[in-house]
Amino acid sequence: MSFTNTFGPIRPKVTSYGTSFGTYGGHRITDTSSAPGDIDPSKLNKNTLVDGVEFTDFDDTVKDYVLAKLGHPVVRVELSPLQLKIATDEAVTKLSNHAPLWTRNYATFEASAPYNVYEIPSYILDNLEYAVYKKSLLSLQSQAGTLEFDFFIKYFQDNHLFGDFNVGEFYLLQSHLEQMRKILSQEGTWDVLGGKYLQINPRPAKTVEYVLLEYRALNSDTIHPAYRNWIQRYALPSAKGILGEIRRKYAMLPSPGGGAQLNGQALKEESAREMELLEQQLLAEIEEPPVFTTF
Repeated sequence: MSFTNTFGPIRPKVTSYGTSFGTYGGHRITDTSSAPGDIDPSKLNKNTLVDGVEFTDFDDTVKDYVLAKLGHPVVRVELSPLQLKIATDEAVTKLSNHAPLWTRNYATFEASAPYNVYEIPSYILDNLEYAVYKKSLLSLQSQAGTLEFDFFIKYFQDNHLFGDFNVGEFYLLQSHLEQMRKILSQEGTWDVLGGKYLQINPRPAKTVEYVLLEYRALNSDTIHPAYRNWIQRYALPSAKGILGEIRRKYAMLPSPGGGAQLNGQALKEESAREMELLEQQLLAEIEEPPVFTTF
C-alpha cells in the first residue's frame, strides 16, 4: 500500500458540519469513534471463548427473546452466553448489511492542499456508501444547457427522439457521462485504503475543500420496533442452529423410562428454513430499492 501524501495519512481538520452523531463544527471526524446506542460496529463478530461476554441493554432484549422462544425457564436451553452473543451479532450484521434508508447518516470534513489521504473512523469506512468530492450535486443538478439536462428532459418527453430508449439505457448513459467527467478530471474520485484511510483525487487545490461522506449505521436508541423485532426473530433461528448442532450429537439419552429423544435434527432444519424466509423478507420488504439518480 502506498500513500501519496507528502507526510503520510493525516487526520482531517475540524469538520464544518460534524457527523450525524457529532457536534456542529465542534470536533475532528476521528474524535467520534462509534455511533451512539448499544450497537458498537467495531465489536461485532469479535467475541472469543477467552474474553468475557458482556450483554448491553439491547443485547439483553434479543437474548431474552431467544431464550423465551426456546422455552426458558420451563425448558433447559443448552446455550452459553457466547453462543447467544454470536446469534445476536449475526442478526445485527445481516440487517446492517441490507440497511434501508432510515440508517443513512452523513459526515463532512475539510480537505486541504496538498493532502489527499485522510484517516476516517472505521464505523464510517466499514459502512461507506459514497464520498462526494468535487461533485456537481453540491449545487443544482442538471442545469439548463447541459447535456445531462437535455437528455433527462427529452427522455421524459413524448417526442420519440429516443425511440425505444428505456430506463436501463438511460442509467448507462448517466454512468458513461460520469465516467467521462472523471477521466477529464472534472469530478473527484475516491478510494478506501486498508479499511482506515480515504484517498481523494485529484489533490485538493484550495486551502479548504469539503468532502461529504454518506454511510450507514444502526442506532439501537432510535431503531424502529419492527426492525428490532426482525433482529430478534433472526437471532432465534441462528440460536436454533447452534442448539440443534449440540443436541444432534446425541440422538437419544438413556433413562429408566426408556430414554429421551432429542430434537437436534429438527432444530437444524427449522433454523435453515426460518433464516431463509427472514432473509427473503429482508430483501423484499426492507432493503432499499436500486439507486436511480442523474448525477
